[in-house]
Amino acid sequence: MAAPALVMLTHGSTDPSVADVSHHLRYGLQTIRPTLDINAAFIDHCPPSGPQVVTHLVGRGITEIVFQPLQLSAVVDHDPAIDSVVAKVRLAHPHVKFEVARPIGPEACLLTPLDDRLRSALWMAHATEIDALVLSAEGPCDVRGAGMLARRARQWGAHHKLPCVLAMNDGASPNVGAAIESLNAQGRRHVGVGSFYLAPDHDFEAQAHMALRHGAIAVSAPIGVDDTVLDLILTRYAFAAMDLLADEEEIHEIYPIEISALG
Repeated sequence: MAAPALVMLTHGSTDPSVADVSHHLRYGLQTIRPTLDINAAFIDHCPPSGPQVVTHLVGRGITEIVFQPLQLSAVVDHDPAIDSVVAKVRLAHPHVKFEVARPIGPEACLLTPLDDRLRSALWMAHATEIDALVLSAEGPCDVRGAGMLARRARQWGAHHKLPCVLAMNDGASPNVGAAIESLNAQGRRHVGVGSFYLAPDHDFEAQAHMALRHGAIAVSAPIGVDDTVLDLILTRYAFAAMDLLADEEEIHEIYPIEISALG
């Protein structure tokens, strides 16, 4: 039996560089798993949409699909817009099995590519030293995600032996401007900002510009396509695919005769 198809789902943008991240993730995953049916879909702004991708897959005979939310800030809860997409495709294709994987989430291993991106930004800015860090993260996120992001900020700062403040544009946490001001008040004048974003979306751009206006000496690019991200996507997919298999086994246990009769 073929493995379930993987559909990465995220918000699109009128800026093609945002969608390019999803497409390049797809190419990278396809290189690792050439036999797996891997697709990129978008909730808004640009094609293809989730329903368009699902209709195409169903037309090719696919009957099991795993959606992978491309969120870095959430641990369990995904974007409510994804629920809307899943509800729509379930209604349109009642005989297809769908599963939503956990978001990528703020895993500790992502601090390594984050470091790489900030080093590149510092080099391009000809910066020779920093005395504080800001971890600028996408929002909103679930409660566990917020807790884990705060922990990642502490870990990142401890690794570099520098103070590190978490900044989120969620209306509740300090934004990146406020985070830099709090560090300046402590006498820190050379602040580097690490962008815990997957793609250069509108939120990233707004926070990056704000950071520079508030005196950050460098702002990293988003994490983007990285082997660590690819590995996390495949891990989330594998667990969700196992959930689909577990559902099938449970059905066989409850209805052994009817299922076998159907061939």
